[in-house]
Amino acid sequence: MTREAKHRRTTKETEIDLSIDVDGSGQVEVSTGLPFFDHMIAQLGKHSRFDLTVRCEGDIDIDAHHTVEDVGIALGEAFAEALGDKKGVRRFASMTVPLDEAAVEVVLDLSGRPFLHYDIDPPGEKILGDPPFDPQLCEEFWRAFVMAAGITLHLVLIRGRNTHHIIEASFKAAARALYDAVVVADEVLPSTKGVL
Repeated sequence: MTREAKHRRTTKETEIDLSIDVDGSGQVEVSTGLPFFDHMIAQLGKHSRFDLTVRCEGDIDIDAHHTVEDVGIALGEAFAEALGDKKGVRRFASMTVPLDEAAVEVVLDLSGRPFLHYDIDPPGEKILGDPPFDPQLCEEFWRAFVMAAGITLHLVLIRGRNTHHIIEASFKAAARALYDAVVVADEVLPSTKGVL
């Protein structure tokens, strides 16, 4: 079974080419014009063991919002396509990941029902870089991903003071939970409804 997908998304605000291999080894190539966001997508690919290629040309001269949200949409759609009918997957997963003083808990379900609970409120300063990155955009990324992928995702900040550490811990925790949830454990669809 090959669980991979290629996706292209073109709007007046962004142009995205993306590929995902859910059964990869964590090889990542990402270029969005937002260095910190690239770093977070690289963490997502590396720690989920998904092979990811993400190229986005966006109107970051106006704002980073369109790029971040549209990458979330494209990645979610590709992820859903790669998983197919989800037959045999573990489906549920949870993970708590620390990064120095920060710790973030993630709980997820490959449910077919999109829902995001985002309880992460970093101190609020932008993360330095060229251009600087607004950490509030991470909630927009996860919302877009969840809606397009059709999954339930809860991200909760347990503790933390450093914005970079908090955001990075959240991406790593989500990655590790995704890694666990997509494992094919058997040939049974994990749902009493007969569909996910």
